[in-house]
Amino acid sequence: AIELCSMSKTAGFTGTRGGYTVIPKELERDGHNIYKLWYRRLSTKYNGVSWPVQCAIAAVFSEDGLKEIDENINYYRNNAKVIMETFDRLGIFYTGGKNSPYVWIKCPNGMGSWEFFDYLLENAQVVGTPGEGFGDCGKGFFRFTSFSSYENTVEAMKRIEALLG
Repeated sequence: AIELCSMSKTAGFTGTRGGYTVIPKELERDGHNIYKLWYRRLSTKYNGVSWPVQCAIAAVFSEDGLKEIDENINYYRNNAKVIMETFDRLGIFYTGGKNSPYVWIKCPNGMGSWEFFDYLLENAQVVGTPGEGFGDCGKGFFRFTSFSSYENTVEAMKRIEALLG
């Protein structure tokens, strides 16, 4: 098996290219050693992660780092729970939020995702991400994030519930 790990969500390192890939050296496919192919690609196309980012990644795996990561993940899971409970009460279909910091809803009343964005902004002063920003499959869907303060999450969900309830 090949293992890929990005630190973007786990440690909030989005955009730093911090992560790792583990490929067993004996892994082969169609007579080709996958590790050697990956190593060749990596050494040809990539200069590596900067030293400060490498140090930050190492700190993530320290005892204190792992403790802080768990605390952060639990904090944002609680925010996601607030979002999901709101949509449960409203009877709006959603997905995500349990093992993801994002909660996706199907836009209500047949609205398009940009139409729903404008509706939320104008009527509740709440923003999220229109699904169309992720391609054709995102049409009619809208993404909310748990990456906010608990207080802001509760306030946003109160406004959404008042608007859509």
